[in-house]
Amino acid sequence: MPEQDLSGKTIAFLVSTEGIEQAELTEPWKAVQEAGGTPILVSTESGEVQAFHHLDKADTFTVDKVVDDLDVADVDGLVLPGGAPNGDLLRTSDAAVSFVKRFVEAGKPTAIICHAPWVLVEADVVRGRRVTSWPSLRTDLRNAGGTWVDEEVVVDGNLVTSRKPDDIPAFNRELLALVAAA
Repeated sequence: MPEQDLSGKTIAFLVSTEGIEQAELTEPWKAVQEAGGTPILVSTESGEVQAFHHLDKADTFTVDKVVDDLDVADVDGLVLPGGAPNGDLLRTSDAAVSFVKRFVEAGKPTAIICHAPWVLVEADVVRGRRVTSWPSLRTDLRNAGGTWVDEEVVVDGNLVTSRKPDDIPAFNRELLALVAAA
């Protein structure tokens, strides 16, 4: 059982319609539930989203809410799972980018893993922040004004960033701590 208590807290998991790295969605989701929080799946479209195990199709998940219909005040924390296609598709969605920008600027707990920091770049909220990601995003994050480091998890204010599925235990620990403290 997690040490943090997220009772009464709602955490939005924002994903595109496909290419979500399944472990980076399901493991943090489970951690939020075990801590007493309520996770909701938010996407750019209603219906189902397709997750992957790296390059192989995995499970589908039903969307709870479309990002256009979600207000920053409706949730206590935000998770952006990775997957290269997921991060790439999210950063091309004006609604997703706008939501992430408003959420981060509101100072609310935001946890991003793997390729999802591309959305932070697009939202222009990396400048002056210390972050990590999948290594191929290093130059993008630096060009956006961030300080990229190769560490399993980085906490900078209201941001938690992590590199890959192997880092999920550290990612979950910091996500839960940040949301519990908010």
